[in-house]
Amino acid sequence: MKLAKDYDSVMGRSADIMKASLGLDFNDFESGSVAFDYEGLMKATGYTIEEVDKIQSRTGVGHTQLLELRNITKLARKYAKPGYGARIFAKDEAANASGSFKDRRAACAVAHAKKLGYKGVIAATSGNYGAAVASQAAMQGMKCIIVQECYDSHGVGQPEIVEKARKCEALGAEVIQLTVGPELFYEHLSVMEDSGYFNASLYSPFGIAGVETLGYEIAMDCREKFGKDPDMVVCTQAGGGMVTGTARGLIKAGATDTTVVAASIDLTGLHMASDEQFNKKSCTTGHTGFGVPHATNPDTGDVPRSAARPLRYMDRYVTTTQGEVMYMTEMLANLEGLERGPAGNTALAAAFALAQELPEDAILVVTETEYTGAGKHIQPQLDFARDNGIEIVFGDPKDDVPGKNIVLPSDPGLFRVKDMDLDKLRKSLIKRSVPRANGKKLTAEDIAFLAADTRSDEAFVKAALDELGVEY
Repeated sequence: MKLAKDYDSVMGRSADIMKASLGLDFNDFESGSVAFDYEGLMKATGYTIEEVDKIQSRTGVGHTQLLELRNITKLARKYAKPGYGARIFAKDEAANASGSFKDRRAACAVAHAKKLGYKGVIAATSGNYGAAVASQAAMQGMKCIIVQECYDSHGVGQPEIVEKARKCEALGAEVIQLTVGPELFYEHLSVMEDSGYFNASLYSPFGIAGVETLGYEIAMDCREKFGKDPDMVVCTQAGGGMVTGTARGLIKAGATDTTVVAASIDLTGLHMASDEQFNKKSCTTGHTGFGVPHATNPDTGDVPRSAARPLRYMDRYVTTTQGEVMYMTEMLANLEGLERGPAGNTALAAAFALAQELPEDAILVVTETEYTGAGKHIQPQLDFARDNGIEIVFGDPKDDVPGKNIVLPSDPGLFRVKDMDLDKLRKSLIKRSVPRANGKKLTAEDIAFLAADTRSDEAFVKAALDELGVEY
């Protein structure tokens, strides 16, 4: 019987489609309410961190260099008080096969798909992950489809997204490009159902297990070079996979005292699903438009339960601005001779300010990622911004207004970070989780789960539920 392919019908079959496309039954981990067995889901990959490392090593992924950014450190110390200004290091993830840390996720997912006998893989992504999946699929002799949200309703695409599509196609993938809106996951599910391909989701346990090696390597690199664990690791926060996987890898290495900081570009006021506002942003990832929703409502992607749960692992969540990130991209090239794209430089821009809070003997590591290319340079991004009516000025980044201007710092001393209110985000996650109980009283298991999911305690969860008037 031919299946109906209208939006409601496909979305109604989403659980069955995802089950067939991942080889995992998420019902095995459900409690029937808010809670689910998160660690059980992660263990269901069947791979130890050592086995993931072997998988990645076979396809040119992992064991990237830890580079000291001596000149940037020196500049940060110029603006820090005496005795302060941590040594800044970059874990250079652009050295991976397709040019970003996303290769770690893709290597594990694609290898598992090959092992299970799937003929191809599919992923919904705006860019770097698509290139990673395409690269790994080519190495494994598999077909690849990338579904990409690319254009506004006028057919105008951001330079960075268009560049990423070019790279996916160059690596042999079929790229399906869509306009902004709710059709992304509908199209992804529909094509996945028709093709029978493996869902190489960013949010599957295979993807997050792949990132654990990043955190593990950072800890081991620091012990080998300095005889101690890093004091702070700064990760760009978008979908939450880098923060989650890196932190889990640090924990598996025993680096439990390392402070994990998430960093996003502040794009407050711009709606990511708005056709009008889609091209008002000049960086396509690593911003609060993805970072906040994925932190507070992780189970909204292309798997029933996301393995990326960043609020479980972040010690701080800070924001920077588009202008600071663009300035940092130029600074990294001019002072350190490294051209890298905006996703990693979001973390580096935050780290430049954060380093000034730490003593000189502290070690701060940035998970620097990604390759740069035609659409990833700041000049096409700034030109694109001007074409969309965005004012470009030098000044104080505190005057940045997303969608109206980009303020490039007139002096490096103007770099700063703003701390997000983690308790506010925690309460938001709890509020968004409650509907899963379908009106039933929350159980002790639910409360314990929410405490772990928000990195709080049961007293905090109960107080938040009391504010919401939810029974438990």
